Amino acid sequence: MIYLSGDPHGEFSRFQLLFRQGEGKWTADDILIFTGDFGYVCGPDGPRHKREFLDSLAARPYTICFCDGNHENFAALNSYPVAEWNGGLVHVIRPNILHLMRGQCFTIQGKTFLTLGGAYSRDAYSRRSGVDWFPEDEIYTPEDYKTTAATLKAIGNKVDFVLSHTCPAEIIRRMGHTPDPHDAQMTGHFDWVMYELGDSFKQWFFGHWHLDQQITDRFRCVWFDLIILEEDGEGNCYTVRGPQ
Repeated sequence: MIYLSGDPHGEFSRFQLLFRQGEGKWTADDILIFTGDFGYVCGPDGPRHKREFLDSLAARPYTICFCDGNHENFAALNSYPVAEWNGGLVHVIRPNILHLMRGQCFTIQGKTFLTLGGAYSRDAYSRRSGVDWFPEDEIYTPEDYKTTAATLKAIGNKVDFVLSHTCPAEIIRRMGHTPDPHDAQMTGHFDWVMYELGDSFKQWFFGHWHLDQQITDRFRCVWFDLIILEEDGEGNCYTVRGPQ
């Protein structure tokens, strides 16, 4: 089974919540995906408590995946080896902890996923560049745009699900917000991705905005809810398990 949730921000208590939501029953056949701001990643010289927590996650039987948000340690993230996994490129943090790189398409349990990471840190004023803020990496680079466009062409503009941290500018407006000019090019690019995909995708899941809310029929913001990707006889492609 494939499960999906929103920004954990490196908080250890998040997995205590997931345990209550069902993590204790998950097996090697299960996959848990986060829509960015994973926050647990550190380098070999990083804080001991983070390294030990990553090792504890590595002992889980299931696979943990995440697209990157804006609150990541990109210096550490980019130091991990790159490998191919289920058709796309990943950073291998631990054998069962994988960063789903930007602009990739993965086929997981028969479902295809396009991954789009990054966002602008609206709280940058309270962060330190190179310590807990990496402005050169948090939003799309020119190479990221090219990679996403090439992937769309390769998959014929058809995919089952899209996973991102922030979302298209049009959806930001639907939520009652004004797209931030700092990442306007990127969220505008996501608009282009949305229109290129047309009606092909079943659902676009994203985090960043700290909401558990269905914004439109095919765009859902995720934070604490646990999304279970399973289709039913009524045409629904997922169910929701809220915090318990």
